[in-house]
Amino acid sequence: MAGFVQIVEFRSSRIDEIRALANEYDGQRQSGTGLRANVCADRDNPGRFFNIIEFESYESAMENSNRPETSDFAAMAELCDGPPTFYNLDVVETMTT
Repeated sequence: MAGFVQIVEFRSSRIDEIRALANEYDGQRQSGTGLRANVCADRDNPGRFFNIIEFESYESAMENSNRPETSDFAAMAELCDGPPTFYNLDVVETMTT
């Protein structure tokens, strides 16, 4: 398998607070976890965001989920305008141009 991606779709009117929490989480996390994340705003739907997290493997994603600071970051849901939706995706192919 080429990797694992988790997409978290959420709505929030408190994105600055979520970004501050994400920065705090990033400072607590050890480097070398094989994690890359992008927070994206939906241009066509203000207030809708996507957190796209790339892992080396499903197993590394599960290891990350079990870390204490990941549980702390789950408090992000309290800053959302409703429950987030999670998409768990196995990477089948990656193309670059």
